[in-house]
Amino acid sequence: MTSSPRFNLPARLLHWSMAVLILAMLLIGVAMVTSLADYHALVSLHRPLGILILVLALLRLANRRRHAPPPLPADLPTWQRRAAHASHVALYALMLAMPLVGWAMLSAARYPVVLAGPLVLPPILPQSPMLYAGLRAVHTVLAYALFGVILVHLAAALLHALVRQDGVFSSMAPWRLRRSATILRPGA
Repeated sequence: MTSSPRFNLPARLLHWSMAVLILAMLLIGVAMVTSLADYHALVSLHRPLGILILVLALLRLANRRRHAPPPLPADLPTWQRRAAHASHVALYALMLAMPLVGWAMLSAARYPVVLAGPLVLPPILPQSPMLYAGLRAVHTVLAYALFGVILVHLAAALLHALVRQDGVFSSMAPWRLRRSATILRPGA
């Protein structure tokens, strides 16, 4: 059993808590556009969770600046290294852009972003129905892009965990993974 380098504990906690929050947000977003009866309850949940994701994404970026991620395996092809870097840039960009565009969209519609009780965020754009409509479309496109990038990220994680077994997945896993020390031989 070899011990591979891991992301620090704050990085792992932020990664997995944000994974749950982002998945919940995508599901809430889908439910919002399909359920008129529950729309207001879902929106009142969606807004503060979006701001929480924004704050957590900023914390992740700050943590990443202070603590470099573990190196990728030396035998990883160059195109896969570039793809990993590009997908992480896309994930961080989307984790920041989605809540900011949502906040801007609500500001343009003059809808308050209520975090909890009397805590309401100030508008960041002037009221404009045209701006609201444009930002709503952008928010939707970004949500689809985020979903697509998450699927690619998940596929890459499974590739590293199940096929390559190179320690990349275990570097972010919330638990310690052990490599199998037993090799099954025919007839054994």
